[in-house]
Amino acid sequence: MKKWMMQVAVIILGIGLLIGCSPEESTEGSNTSVSTNNTSQTEEVPEDSVRITISINEGQESVNEQEIQIEEGEILLDVMEDNFFIERDGAYITSIERVSASEEDKTAWMYFVNDEMATVGADEYELSPGDKVVFDLQSWE
Repeated sequence: MKKWMMQVAVIILGIGLLIGCSPEESTEGSNTSVSTNNTSQTEEVPEDSVRITISINEGQESVNEQEIQIEEGEILLDVMEDNFFIERDGAYITSIERVSASEEDKTAWMYFVNDEMATVGADEYELSPGDKVVFDLQSWE
């Protein structure tokens, strides 16, 4: 009976060690890091830069964020292509950082500059230093 109890104790101890030493949950097969902390949009942007934030569901999930040095009048789409992995269909951005819009899910990439929805496409928008740009994957319904 003692031998049997010892084996059970060893098995339980082994399972406990495996669980305790295992890494945090990973998103296997995904190259995108996603977090839910989006406090930096309130911070000031340096005078020669813009801050571009990529998020999902009105900022509930953050995909990426960068401060990028620009010159007055640079086109937003050009800056996006130079600094992020994007895919597009003409002027329409279909994927940013390998996160894709979906007709099936009725989602699309919307963008806002200084908390206001843009009125032109990213291929026409001229950036100004200090701008805060947010691309957010949202439902269009």
